[in-house]
Amino acid sequence: MNSVEIGRSTAVELARLVRDKDVSPVEVTEVVLQRMETLEPHLHAFCTPTPELAREQARRVEQAIMRGDEVGPLAGVPLGIKDLVSTAGIRTAGGSMAYRDFVPAEDDVVVERLGAAGAITIGKTNVPEFGYSGVGHNPVFETTRNPWNTELTPGGSSSGSGAAVAAGLGPVAVGSDGGGSVRIPAALCGIFGMKPSMGRVPLYPGCRDERYPGFSSWESLEHIGPLSRTVADAALMLSVMAGPDPRDRHSIPCADVHWLDAIAEDVRGLRVALSLDWGYAAVAPEVRSVVSAAATVFEGLGCSVELRDPGWDDPYLAFWGAVAQDSDLAGMRALLPEHAAQMTPHLVDFLQRPWTAEELTAARTARQALSNTMWRFMQDVDLVLTPTVCVPAFPVHMQGPEKVDGRIVPPPAATVALTSPINLTGQPAASVPAGFTAGGLPVGMQIIGGHLADRTVLAASAAFEAAAPWSGRWPGLLDELGL
Repeated sequence: MNSVEIGRSTAVELARLVRDKDVSPVEVTEVVLQRMETLEPHLHAFCTPTPELAREQARRVEQAIMRGDEVGPLAGVPLGIKDLVSTAGIRTAGGSMAYRDFVPAEDDVVVERLGAAGAITIGKTNVPEFGYSGVGHNPVFETTRNPWNTELTPGGSSSGSGAAVAAGLGPVAVGSDGGGSVRIPAALCGIFGMKPSMGRVPLYPGCRDERYPGFSSWESLEHIGPLSRTVADAALMLSVMAGPDPRDRHSIPCADVHWLDAIAEDVRGLRVALSLDWGYAAVAPEVRSVVSAAATVFEGLGCSVELRDPGWDDPYLAFWGAVAQDSDLAGMRALLPEHAAQMTPHLVDFLQRPWTAEELTAARTARQALSNTMWRFMQDVDLVLTPTVCVPAFPVHMQGPEKVDGRIVPPPAATVALTSPINLTGQPAASVPAGFTAGGLPVGMQIIGGHLADRTVLAASAAFEAAAPWSGRWPGLLDELGL
């Protein structure tokens, strides 16, 4: 295989080639590191590359294979890890000047598991500050760019992970999703991303460290999930990442999900609801059109598709109330006297807001009501389809458009309006590439399953991919650079 073929291979393909000794994990790693040298000046997907660690890990995998040892299912596969996920001995700055020198003492559970499976860590991927945005800029590092148009955002908060996978800087990456942060960059970068059910993939330690107050996960909202070019690659990652761990009190058994088998399941007979805006969101007409056309693919797969909205009120304010409840407000507010002038302005505003008990309890009550409405809605349907993001990718250094389809909206709503309700319910959801705008920008379609129905979401995603494949289309930037 030549370097371009290696760089554009899937994780499933690379793992097989490495196991069969058709390609060396050292060679694969060097190809990806060379691609990083070429592409990073354009994309800035990685805030902390780890080339020497990657080479060391690749050599260990190669030596194990040559000895005839059993190796893990991801042996030799290059992997990016989101810079909100704890990595022992590797800087985890979280896009904040307050954390620019923070080096965690322990790995997150998923980092442990992926490393044990033989994955090669090529670096930490960039994020907005503490993950409080659906975009790719922060006060510390260069702004992450969208491979399809480097003047535009890749989305966020798993911004670097999305851009990296879309550009072939490793076939897979780890993301986390507290309001859409896996699904948003998947949609805007034209790749696959999945938020498994709450508790499927354990989250620990969430970068908690007594030396650095305030840096923590959103315990009731955040899901760890894969970003990949194919559904099969995501299933392979989930087969390693998922499963209970006593360090996460929300973790649940996964015996009912055989991730790699799920992608071969038949979806005929599934009842599908299509909501283009939840009944209230401002969505760009071109996004509506692309997703409407993509939804008809499920009719061809033997599913029934009906245009229906679940009927809840806009939970935008309730979502941010839930974020406030999950945030370490005391710890983060303690950072303000020293660091406020160097922090993202909207984050400072969020932290300085005098949240009242009434606001927080109202948010909790609204969350319960939304979850009950969704539960009742899902009694009649197996899947819900929506656009993933209200708009295509937009220019960097903004939180989102203030005007969408002729309506004034809070800028973050353009990114999180369609995804964040599913963080409030904890259901599984994925974003699949649905098509492209007339200007050549990717549009994502969100596929939502019922409570703990991860298997159905994966099966539906794989069936859609087989009917409307996307992985063969790459950003023009790669061809321009000979990659």
